[in-house]
Amino acid sequence: MKFGTKAIHAGVEPDPSTGAIMTPIYQTSTYVQQEPGVHKGYEYARTQNPTRTALEHNLAALENGAAAVCFSSGLAALDAILKMLNPGDEILSTNDLYGGSYRLMTKIFSKFGLKPRFVDMSNPATLASQFTDNTKLVWVETPTNPMLRIVDIEAVVAEAHKRGAVVCVDNTFASPYLQNPLDLGADLVLHSATKYLGGHSDLVLGAVIAKDEAMAEELRFIQNAAGAIPGPMDCFLTLRGIKTLHLRVQRSCENAAAIAEFLRNHPKVANAYYPGFTDHPSHEVAAKQMKHFGGMVSFDLVGDQYDDAKKVLSSTHLFSLAESLGGVESLIGHPASMTHASIPREERLKVGLTDSLIRLSVGVEDVTDLLQDLRKALDALSSSSPSV
Repeated sequence: MKFGTKAIHAGVEPDPSTGAIMTPIYQTSTYVQQEPGVHKGYEYARTQNPTRTALEHNLAALENGAAAVCFSSGLAALDAILKMLNPGDEILSTNDLYGGSYRLMTKIFSKFGLKPRFVDMSNPATLASQFTDNTKLVWVETPTNPMLRIVDIEAVVAEAHKRGAVVCVDNTFASPYLQNPLDLGADLVLHSATKYLGGHSDLVLGAVIAKDEAMAEELRFIQNAAGAIPGPMDCFLTLRGIKTLHLRVQRSCENAAAIAEFLRNHPKVANAYYPGFTDHPSHEVAAKQMKHFGGMVSFDLVGDQYDDAKKVLSSTHLFSLAESLGGVESLIGHPASMTHASIPREERLKVGLTDSLIRLSVGVEDVTDLLQDLRKALDALSSSSPSV
């Protein structure tokens, strides 16, 4: 079954009682049992919900996994993965990553004996030296947030599995339409379904897809024990969003390619970051493991002035200034003060995240309008702005 067909049909069946083609929203907290322990597969809504079950089956099919487990947010999904570890275990993570993931690892789980370490994984030749005997989880973002570096998933898996470490890939930026990490050897895939999967900026939900059933069962235990579950309405909305995932992401990729090319040639832009550029350091890796190059573009301004960035951020009309990404509408954001503010400035600068860096989530609008919007915002920078 091809991806577009799976997005619409996998895990979804017409409602047996009415024939409704859309999965019902089972808005219930509990289920009637015929007698103690005798029921129809559902006991209590924290443990199971039919709307959530349909979504989990759909996600497992999209990522070619054994099973999916859904949570109340992407960070709740990461929280569950980290709870699979033990005090003293080391997490080897990409050093360019979402600020919320960094915060959860360093501010919460480090207090319980987990040891996160952040390294550059874009060079496979140096990766082997980064492992220790205590490395149990390798955390990969690719493309990374917000610098859009590419990590060779197969190369990371090869090194990690030699040492018995589990590899989880945060696939939020790519979506299952562009990249399937389990097919490249990863053990787990995480999604903030708030983003491309939901696709309409109207829900918060996270998911983990496991390569084998045993790991999925451990995650289900944590899901039920800790209780960070999504509600049935959010599951319904995610299922609805997934039906057009392939169409939305394809259009976003096409728009992003045109916008990235415009930005890299604009005199007020110092650097544009986009893995679709043939001179991107990891372009060939991206072309190997992704279907297209994604709908995210980052850039920083000539002179690296925060005031200039603020002026651009407040001058767009179609690009809305907001956190998040992956919706049908285009968004513009300032990672240093928004999504990545929890990462110390010195750490941000090490990976190239400057105070003038701007991140775009390119939506599905007409690209001509988006280009005009950015052109006006960049032209709003006065001629007296620093140029060196």
